[in-house]
Amino acid sequence: MLHIVPTPVGNLEDITLRAIRVLKEADLILAEDTRTSAVLLRHYDIRTPMRAHHRNNEHAAVEGIVADLEAGRDIALISDAGTPGISDPGFMLVRAARDAGVEVECLPGATAFVPALVGSGLPCDRFVFEGFLPLKKGRATRLAELAADPRTVIIYESPLRLARTLRQLAEAFGVDRRACVCREISKLHEEYRRGTLSDLETHYGVNQIKGEIVIVLEGCVKPVSKIISSLGGERNRQIN
Repeated sequence: MLHIVPTPVGNLEDITLRAIRVLKEADLILAEDTRTSAVLLRHYDIRTPMRAHHRNNEHAAVEGIVADLEAGRDIALISDAGTPGISDPGFMLVRAARDAGVEVECLPGATAFVPALVGSGLPCDRFVFEGFLPLKKGRATRLAELAADPRTVIIYESPLRLARTLRQLAEAFGVDRRACVCREISKLHEEYRRGTLSDLETHYGVNQIKGEIVIVLEGCVKPVSKIISSLGGERNRQIN
């Protein structure tokens, strides 16, 4: 069986008893970075062997892992933090295991965007999780599409690109769009900073920060006709 096991995004106590048991009982743990995961495993006295499984070796490794699963081995997949497959390696292995008829068990547990969304104070009944935006190709088009979405939008970002991204969001969404920058979820320096995109761009333009970043953005409240018109204008600008 393949077990998908969420790990803490910050505080090591944010792990379930079931996750600890599964990690202890597995024959092998696939870890995004074995050095990072070793800290968690030592904390809970988990002595299961580990093997690296990350974006750089995922394509080549999947076939062999599925063969091990078909041979009856119990394998647990973890990422550095959060739930595997959510902006982390995992999807390819789960799909290959399912296609091979291998049983897949996904445990519920930690992920960064849920506490960021709920703690932001923005509507959380309907939302779209975007993950990381395209770095170059398609970025402007995707921003224009997200700007017109009436649902709350969730984006992951690096602290090194935060100021630039907030500037681009202000240009695409409008400077008055409400947002919340959440960083270091479940860690010692956890912070939620709320305001308009203009406020946040100004603040983070002069205040450099570290840590994992989640940006939560208010959904669009424009009439549908204005949304369509705005998207059409963006496409025309790209064509020209």
